[in-house]
Amino acid sequence: MARDLFHYAVRTALEKEKWVITDDPLKVGAGGAKFEIDLGAERIVAADRGEERIAIEIKTFAGDSPITDYHAALGQFLNYRLALELNNIDRSLYLAIPTLIYEAFFQKEFLKISVERYQIKLIVYEPVSEVIERWIN
Repeated sequence: MARDLFHYAVRTALEKEKWVITDDPLKVGAGGAKFEIDLGAERIVAADRGEERIAIEIKTFAGDSPITDYHAALGQFLNYRLALELNNIDRSLYLAIPTLIYEAFFQKEFLKISVERYQIKLIVYEPVSEVIERWIN
């Protein structure tokens, strides 16, 4: 499997926030299709709340067209979320995007509406310093 350019930066950023990487990649099959979501992770939230489990699809948006990259990412995200649901896998799915793309592209009105309409959870990461700058639910 080809790794995204910033795969290890996101993995390191998650580990800095005390996430334990459980799957790299997280493999899910549904209805005859097989998917590989970039990462699966979990962490203990609090003694009374138990574990929090997530799946993360990492994107760089390094292509010629950010909107084309977004179309591909959105299709993957929606299919992965459906596959998790069909398998009763209790993980919140996140799309991880670089800070620069979030600030330059995801602030456009259409993207804001799309993210809200399709209920896309975002992790905004800084690839150089390997930190997560923002979680958007």
